[in-house]
Amino acid sequence: MKRLLVEGSGSIYQICNVFREGEAGRFHNPEFSILEWYRLDYDYQQLMDDVAALISNVSEKSPDVVKISYQEAFKSLGINPHAATESQLAGLTEKQGISVQGMGNLNRDDWLNLLMSHVIEPGFDKEKLTFVFDYPASQASLAKVRKDKYPVAERFELYWGGVELANGFTELQDADEQRWRFNHDNQRRLKAGLEEVPVDEKFLEALAQGLPACSGVALGLDRLLMVVSGAGSIDQVMSFPQSEI
Repeated sequence: MKRLLVEGSGSIYQICNVFREGEAGRFHNPEFSILEWYRLDYDYQQLMDDVAALISNVSEKSPDVVKISYQEAFKSLGINPHAATESQLAGLTEKQGISVQGMGNLNRDDWLNLLMSHVIEPGFDKEKLTFVFDYPASQASLAKVRKDKYPVAERFELYWGGVELANGFTELQDADEQRWRFNHDNQRRLKAGLEEVPVDEKFLEALAQGLPACSGVALGLDRLLMVVSGAGSIDQVMSFPQSEI
């Protein structure tokens, strides 16, 4: 889609199937559907409003919207996630009673993710749309990084009823920076004993040509349908879930 943006498509969307090996459960299926779209000349804050408007239009509940920064989300734990050391995060994870047995060597982002998923996310208001934004730069993925006191990724994630629904960015336009991130991620994978992921050279070539200023988001359609319909499991809103194959 970004290659199409480079070629002048303008704002664009698609609905497609996505595959993730080995993920199955109440909120997970190895094959699922997403709605992905990009808005030209939008930043991630504007795109959050776009996502909230879409959900209000497809839901009878019209949920209220809460926006909190990643740093604000960690205030209840008494730490600044952008400044806390790895040992502090590990100690806090142990204090919260989170088991890491069998997880191997965890890095700083692993500890942050454990605290987010096990402690912070369950505390979000189940009746509201909660947007968490300004993630650590180390979790930028494809997002632009803003050089604040603590560099942050212009990225957001959306939660509703304890379910993560969407992930969006102000899109990175720097091909050299994106190549460095791909290579850095592969180095981390090798250290963890995982296979390297092939670098998408066509995507990097497109970035080098000049990606227009834009923001993009991927919204899980099956999960959204699950929450809107009040279903207890993603299996209930899919024609052929993994459990029935």
